[in-house]
Amino acid sequence: MPVTEAVAAPPEAPADCPLCPRLVAYREANRRSIPGGFNGAVASFGDVNARLAVVGLAPGRMGANRTGRPFTGDGAGWMLYETLLKVGFARGVYEAHPSDGLTLIDCIITNAVRCAPPGNKPETSEEAACRPFLASRLAALPRLQVIVTLGDVSRRNVMRALGLKASAGIPGHGSEFPAGPYTVLNSYHCSRLNTNTGRLTAPMFEAVFERAKILIDR
Repeated sequence: MPVTEAVAAPPEAPADCPLCPRLVAYREANRRSIPGGFNGAVASFGDVNARLAVVGLAPGRMGANRTGRPFTGDGAGWMLYETLLKVGFARGVYEAHPSDGLTLIDCIITNAVRCAPPGNKPETSEEAACRPFLASRLAALPRLQVIVTLGDVSRRNVMRALGLKASAGIPGHGSEFPAGPYTVLNSYHCSRLNTNTGRLTAPMFEAVFERAKILIDR
């Protein structure tokens, strides 16, 4: 059985989740400034029988918070979905909106925090409040083998969701380590900040997912 912290939540938060007052207030402000946007807790996207889970930190205000699909509509999504398509974890064409018909293959994408935070920075209390959803999401994946964490904050949240110390595992891009029954691969986040500065390149990012594919297929 997967090693997780006590699971006391469903795998997905309700769209109008009330747990974090600051995020609820930000959601309401976004409903006024982004009329017609999703503006809620964003559900995971992909294959519920996936052997690979990709875990980001939180929805971007003009990305998933607007479109309702993880990593869709902002800069980070282009690199993530183009990489998944290239490596074979996705099928179709990514066009930055949830009706583009893109399908994930043996892969699911989720976030440690399901609601958009101001400045793309959730507070530790908000990470803790949302963590039961992440723990439940991982526990509900019966074939899960490999978890790719996008950034060290995501890595720490995954560790805690698996009932381990936040400091467990090796930080930094390209690190690989066991976590309970899973293998975790950590990558720099595919944000525009990292890609525009060259901190994360397409070959670096692809190498993480190529390694995930090897681990799953062995």
